[in-house]
Amino acid sequence: MKLPWFKTEPVDDTFFRTAPVRLVETFAVNKPASEVWDELTAEHPLSWCRIIGARGINWTSDRPFGVGTTRTVSALKGANKFREHFFIWEEGRRHAFYVVEASAPLVKRFAEDYVVEPVTDTSCSFTWTIAYEPSAIGKPGDAINKRLLKSLFADTRKHYAG
Repeated sequence: MKLPWFKTEPVDDTFFRTAPVRLVETFAVNKPASEVWDELTAEHPLSWCRIIGARGINWTSDRPFGVGTTRTVSALKGANKFREHFFIWEEGRRHAFYVVEASAPLVKRFAEDYVVEPVTDTSCSFTWTIAYEPSAIGKPGDAINKRLLKSLFADTRKHYAG
């Protein structure tokens, strides 16, 4: 079944500070920053997150990645899909995207920011910011959406604890 696509609005870096909804988590990771970065830019990143799964994220741009890179996400076993555009890319340290289109009209704007910073040679911090503006249709279900998005953080905390 072919899903409809709903356009969302682009954002810039200020959105991570001004979005109506901001979810932020910083993880202390006992791995080198380069290793965490490699996981976040792997063939299927965030595979440890239950709502995404092992093959839920697919890059649609060729490597090397940078500003303008695109990818698709299939969440909740395909019930929700997204097309993403990376507008910040600092190789080895930071990347951020906004959603260009979504299969459900739940958000007007949606973006994520990933920052990996070395602490020592064998550890780093990873800060993940999810920022969005719900649409009129999405506002009634926002509590459920927040819970689902926070599960990404819980799964990431478990992944890096082991």
